[in-house]
Parts: sequence; C-alpha cells; structure tokens
Amino acid sequence: MPKLPNFKYEKAVLKRIPGALVAGVDEAGCAPLAGPVVAAAAILDQKKLPKALREGLDDSKKVPIEKREEFYGILMSCGAAVIGVGRAEVHEIESLNILYAAHLAMRRAVEALGCLVTIALVDGNRRPKQFPCEVETIVKGDAKSLSIAAASIVAKVTRDRYMHELARDYPGYGWENNVGYPTPEHRAAILRLGLTPHHRKTFGLVRTQLAGPAAVQEILPLIATG
Repeated sequence: MPKLPNFKYEKAVLKRIPGALVAGVDEAGCAPLAGPVVAAAAILDQKKLPKALREGLDDSKKVPIEKREEFYGILMSCGAAVIGVGRAEVHEIESLNILYAAHLAMRRAVEALGCLVTIALVDGNRRPKQFPCEVETIVKGDAKSLSIAAASIVAKVTRDRYMHELARDYPGYGWENNVGYPTPEHRAAILRLGLTPHHRKTFGLVRTQLAGPAAVQEILPLIATG
C-alpha cells in the first residue's frame, strides 16, 4: 500500500523549534495555457485533524475530483486548519515568468494566513525569495507532508472552480474540463476561436498564435495528431 503524507516534517520542525507555526505551501496551475497560478498555505492542528484527512489527504494529482472536493470542504470547515490562498494573475505570469509568479502566489498565500508563520514547508526544490518566513523546500512534498498535501488540495480546487466560472464567459475552450491545460481540445480551440484576455501570451501555442498565420500553419499538423 502506498505511503501517504504524514506529519514527519512538521514534527521535526516542532522538535527543533517548540511552539513553531508550520505552514505547508503548494501551487496549482503552472502548466496551463490560460488562467492564474494559485497557491495555498495550510497550518494543520495535528491533534484535531479529522481522521478522514489524516488517512486520505494526498498530492491533489492523485486524488479523484470528488474526493478533492470532499477534502476541500472538510479543510475549510473542520476548525483544525488555517488556510490562506494567493494567486498571481496572467499579466504577472507574463512579466515575471511562471516560476517567479508561482512564488509570488505562494508568498501571498502565506500572508493571507493572517499570522506570523515560523517556517513554510514548500513543495519543490526552488526556494522562493522575499518570503515572510523561513522556508524549507521538500521535493514531492505534497506526497510527504500532510500540510503541503492540504495546501495542494486547496490550491487545485480553488483554481479549478475559478476556471469553471471562466468557462461560462468563454465557451468553446473546454475550460470546464481541461481548466486551461494544453489538451488537444484547448489547443484546437485557440486556433479556431483565437485568444482571450486569460491566455498566457508567453506560453507555447499562445505565442505561436500571436506570431501570425504562417506560424499557425506550421503547428497545425501537431495539433491534428494531439
């Protein structure tokens, strides 16, 4: 049976710094062609966390949609989690690049907690700069730390819900299903319908579309084969 995230990293911090406030931080939406990048920060009460979360939370990519929604609801209402959410908009992704925009969203998520965090456990191997607290990076942290897994779920559900809302205003791109990721459906829609204000103009096919008809013709065979 696969090993689920636990409180190993959080306990290590508390052993080193008694009374520390430890937040797990993760993002969702680095790869899509459209929409913001969203981050979440989560401080979990290890003693009060419901059993369903303690035994079910995992990297959001491994959790089915229905379960993600269930876990999100519990996290937001159980009283054992303090949650902060931040995001970086499309214009910030374009001006900063996606890595720094994701770090900006993470910083905003930690600041949204409304408390002085001692250490942020951040998913990945890149340490965000200008953070409001000490940072410890954990590769594949959303599969190792319960706090990061919780942040992963909140960030993913928050972003998906936002893209579903945008899908009503911009029909035809399939955002209600692909939430902005570069699926064949989404890529074909860009060529057919053009770009929206929510497309990231520095990303792949979006940049090709801006380059004009000749560039589009070159990429059509790739779109056709998916």
